[in-house]
Amino acid sequence: MAAVCSLSSLLSLQTSLEYGLEDADSVQEKETLIYQYLKKVDERETDLKVPEFQEGSTKGCITISFSSDKYNTIEGLEWLNTKEPLFLSKQLSGKVVVLDFFTYCCINCMHILPDLHALEQKHSDKDGVVVIGVHSAKFPNEKILDNIKSAIIRYNITHPVVNDPDAILWQDLEVSCWPTLVILGPHGNMLYSLVGEGHKDQLLLYCSTALHFYKEKGEIKDHRIGIDLYGNSAPSSLLAFPSKVILDSTGEKLVISDTGHHRILIAKRNGQLLYTIGGPTSGWKDGSFAVAKFNSPQGIAVIKNTIYVADTENHLIRMVDLLEEKVSTIAGVGMQGTDKEGGAFGKQQPISSPWDLALGTAGSNEYNVLWIAMAGTHQIWALFLDDGKLPKGSEIKKGTCVRFAGSGNEENRNNAYPHKAGFAQPSGLSLALEEPWNCIFIADSESSTIRMVSLKDGAVKHLVGGERDPVNLFAFGDIDGVGFNAKLQHPLGVAWNKQKGLLYVADSYNHKIKVVDPKTKECTTLAGTGEAGSSFAQNLTDCAFNEPGGLAVNENGTLLYITDTNNHQIKVLDLEAQHVSLLPVTLRPADTVDSLRSPIRPPKQSRSSPRIEMSSVIVSVGQSLQCELALSLPADTKLTEEAPSLWALSSEGNDWLQGQNTMGQIQDLSIPQLIPVTIPLGQPVTGLVLVVDVFLYFCSKKDGACMMKGVTFRQPLQISSSNQTSTSKVMLQYSF
Repeated sequence: MAAVCSLSSLLSLQTSLEYGLEDADSVQEKETLIYQYLKKVDERETDLKVPEFQEGSTKGCITISFSSDKYNTIEGLEWLNTKEPLFLSKQLSGKVVVLDFFTYCCINCMHILPDLHALEQKHSDKDGVVVIGVHSAKFPNEKILDNIKSAIIRYNITHPVVNDPDAILWQDLEVSCWPTLVILGPHGNMLYSLVGEGHKDQLLLYCSTALHFYKEKGEIKDHRIGIDLYGNSAPSSLLAFPSKVILDSTGEKLVISDTGHHRILIAKRNGQLLYTIGGPTSGWKDGSFAVAKFNSPQGIAVIKNTIYVADTENHLIRMVDLLEEKVSTIAGVGMQGTDKEGGAFGKQQPISSPWDLALGTAGSNEYNVLWIAMAGTHQIWALFLDDGKLPKGSEIKKGTCVRFAGSGNEENRNNAYPHKAGFAQPSGLSLALEEPWNCIFIADSESSTIRMVSLKDGAVKHLVGGERDPVNLFAFGDIDGVGFNAKLQHPLGVAWNKQKGLLYVADSYNHKIKVVDPKTKECTTLAGTGEAGSSFAQNLTDCAFNEPGGLAVNENGTLLYITDTNNHQIKVLDLEAQHVSLLPVTLRPADTVDSLRSPIRPPKQSRSSPRIEMSSVIVSVGQSLQCELALSLPADTKLTEEAPSLWALSSEGNDWLQGQNTMGQIQDLSIPQLIPVTIPLGQPVTGLVLVVDVFLYFCSKKDGACMMKGVTFRQPLQISSSNQTSTSKVMLQYSF
């Protein structure tokens, strides 16, 4: 279908408005200019109408289907966060609508999410403002609905999202880049467009003024549009979208950025948790492990008893002191910066979406610099932990945070001069300090390349992926090969194996782990089917991952640790035995859980998990209650030995479970699992409910496919006035 209108139709009108706003001094002057502009645009309403969401289809409007999976489909367009598909001529009629054209890999798209949240906080759909995310994918992997669902949970997107995999509306309106905001009037007519990030003030001003303008005309409606958040179905696991993993200098401990839970986990090498720092909600707070807050932390680096954290969505670098058990901020100001040069001392230097970290040296034999993959400005930065200097540079004082490589332009440009090179959302770093390398390897995600920066002279060189044209960021695919002939799809992680002289790559959107020989520039698939999944198999290429994001090699180069991000798991690839296994991230035994510096919380039960309402049981104060879990698995399945099947207790009525064991592991279903509970003194007579959540991880004996299922038992309790001394028993039975 021919385009009804395009953004170019608005260009001349909006350009005049923007020039006028630059000269306006007061808010009243600005509002007057916008009112005059809206009158002109309103007169051209017919010319500026956008097509309905379904008009890109070749099949016509046939069916509307609803599902418990929180999305709706109409003629190929899939909706999330709504109870039904939305239409400009129906539910969105009478609303000021903001269309956010985005793709979930794009760092610039992530940057405007806080702006959209601010708008939604200021004006609700009842007020007359609705934000619609129009997902127009860059990569093939981003067209898949399940992956968009994961992104909605990961980035806490709370407005409706429509998956437009063929970019029909994008093409109709002649959108040219991510992100682009198109603001519509109450009749589906275009009012403004905002291209790129950094337009929060304009967005709020334009929407508020448009709302007032159309309210005066009586054209704004206050009906609700039917929000139904998919994000309420949070991952049911101890991990949520883990992004990076690293081993400490002893090789005995793992540090994991549990990004979806906004926390850092420290575990033994076998996965048993020692500390949890931050979480489960986002924030920015320094202090003890119990009170510290992060916001979607990603990259981590460890030296002795210090952990450095790329606190990505806080735009900060944090330091975790394991001896003092405290978290502090060492770089960034807590909001996104636009500076592409740097040079200020850490806490005075604004930075932008730091994504990964690596500890290295600069002008010294000691670890004196923290290298930063600054995804937000498409650069590599350095934070000096002690005095030093950059290659061919002058001395730099301790605490200084400065640009090392990258012009700030989003490009795939290699150059002997580091400031003239260009990166495209660098997301993974790994150091090779030995000769002949002495470089930083970089996973440059948006150019789908692996690059390297020399620590001798700062020269930026290509290794594999992409193509020679520095401005083409669409040279992606899934091809093993040499140099430019190899193709990747949005790689997020790299790990150098100095024993083998090989570089491992988390080829995230191809759901694979690849290996690169930097001497020959040959890139080959090591593990992964190329399709999203979580199965284990004898052959590495039959194992499945789902957007793996981080890698770490152990000290002797025999094990590769993998954050399987969308599967919420840590996996271990044995490089000698050529086998992949699940690393069980588990709680300590019950008698040592209290030694955790910040309590580990049980996973959240999925909204689709069954809830069993039990008959009320009469007990007396001080009496013991024995809950017996009798569970059975489907035929031809078994509990996953590597994963932590759990039961977890909670209560309704008050906090009467304090001081009792509220969590335990399930290792054998052939006998009932016993959960002792004591009814304490002084409890109210009514309103107590004991809640038992069960989380089982089990695998098929035939194909090894693993899954997690849950069930919730709700056991009401009535307190009797009699003094019973015998133990009451409650049987909790369920077959999965």
